[in-house]
Parts: sequence; structure tokens; C-alpha cells
Amino acid sequence: MDQFWLKNPEPHDYPAAIDYLELLFTSEESKEHAENLKKVPTIVKKAKDVLRASNLPILPQDNIHVRQDLKKVKKGEKLSPILLVRSDHKLIIADGYHRICALYYLSEDLDIPCRLV
Repeated sequence: MDQFWLKNPEPHDYPAAIDYLELLFTSEESKEHAENLKKVPTIVKKAKDVLRASNLPILPQDNIHVRQDLKKVKKGEKLSPILLVRSDHKLIIADGYHRICALYYLSEDLDIPCRLV
């Protein structure tokens, strides 16, 4: 797993998660989720399972962000863990959708480090 991933999410991932979550929750709830994501340990899930649980389609391999992440991996650069929120038995990818999709193209069975609240 360490081959592709940083140990912890990057600081800019949390504001990005808040921006997205504010489309689904109040501003206060979104900030609370982000604060909770900072506190929980990183867990590992399979790329295919995260995508299935989120009900999101895989982004195409020629998506600019997926391409950028695949280039980073090929250069040996590490990616930030994914930020996930569970709500009403649904999984919300608060930050990292393109990273999951990029790694899925390498192998759907790759372990993806995640923070889940």
C-alpha cells in the first residue's frame, strides 16, 4: 500500500472535502465531518468496494485528473488517502474520487487507504 500512498491526507484535502460536502450537508455539518476525518485512523479498503459502495461510475481513463494521478504514480509520487463519509447507508467520497479511479485502472483489487466517518 505504501508504494502508492502517503501516510496521511494532505492539508488541502479537508477544505476540498468541505466544499463538496456543503452540497449535501449544512456548512456546520460539513466542517464537523472534516474535523472528524482528521481524528480517525486510516483504514484500508479495496478500490472496487469503495466505488461499489459509493454508487459512482468509474471515471474514464482519459479524464484529466485520472490521467494526472496515473502519471504521478508512474513517477513514483504518492497520492493522498481518500476521505469518506457514511450517511444513511450510503458512502460519500468527500475527496479523492479521481484517485480511486486512477488506481482502479492499475488493479481493482488494490488497497486504498481511507479515512471514514
